[in-house]
Amino acid sequence: MTTAFVNNIAKITLSTPYAVGDVNVYLIKGDVLSLMDAGPLTDTAWEQLKSALGSLGYSIEDIEQIILTHHHPDHAGLLERFPDSVKIIGHSYNRYWIDRDKYFHRFYDRFFHQLGKESGLPDVYLDAVPKFKSPLKYMGNRALDKVIKEGDALPGLPGWRIIETLGHAQSHLSFYRESDGVMIAGDHILAHISPNPIIEPPFEGGGKRTKPLLQYNDSLRKLMDIPISYAYTGHGEEVDHVHSLIPKRLTKQAERAEGVLGLIRGKQQTVFDICRLLFPSVYKKELGLTLSETIGQLDYLESLGSIRKEKQGDTFYYHA
Repeated sequence: MTTAFVNNIAKITLSTPYAVGDVNVYLIKGDVLSLMDAGPLTDTAWEQLKSALGSLGYSIEDIEQIILTHHHPDHAGLLERFPDSVKIIGHSYNRYWIDRDKYFHRFYDRFFHQLGKESGLPDVYLDAVPKFKSPLKYMGNRALDKVIKEGDALPGLPGWRIIETLGHAQSHLSFYRESDGVMIAGDHILAHISPNPIIEPPFEGGGKRTKPLLQYNDSLRKLMDIPISYAYTGHGEEVDHVHSLIPKRLTKQAERAEGVLGLIRGKQQTVFDICRLLFPSVYKKELGLTLSETIGQLDYLESLGSIRKEKQGDTFYYHA
């Protein structure tokens, strides 16, 4: 599905093979013709994108640069199908995922194997750690041409501001046009659901993992100081009430954590124990995502001082 240009932005909706459903990418007219995100590496999405561009009067060859909100395959998978002349721009962390080398796979597997041991995964589940990468089936390989960060000028798009919104991904950036308050928010702001803050390896140095749920909450609060009029999202409909939506998201998170605290009180439990209680019907099928969600809730409760953890052997145990 394609919309016409509105203030030099056209929304293009592409199919994905993921449970999240369709993904939105955006064609933006500026000093150069820019595409924000690219969709998953499927023939269906590629044909949909070409058709959508045609309905707007453009072709693949007219795209001069692709700017990534983040590296997830539904947003960055199609990069490899674009001509080499197209510049790929985004957060430095993207490069590990869109140009996966031996270091990526070695570090990824080692990191999640260790996390699995710390989470109390039985050996049979540790053997499944490499399958955490299965969504990358729809991710192409492509080099990152230019690194951008908060405070930089957005190449080819004067008047746009780069805002680091880490949490859902360690590469996540949002883009804000100061002239009218429009934001392209990627998966940071979604109309009907709160995105899953996903644990990812610290490829860029440092042995400690990040705490993505805490990052995500901080990134939400950060937007309260920005006069956003309208947010284009990575999935679903646009949001024209960002500042009223954020407190609702934070309140719901607090309520969710209170429920998790109730599961821990009076017991000594591992991440895996709690994960099975939270997601009894899906944890086997979506072990990576459900572990991320569980660890996020525990990080949140630990930050409040509501729980503590202690290590016994290789495994952390949580107490209220």
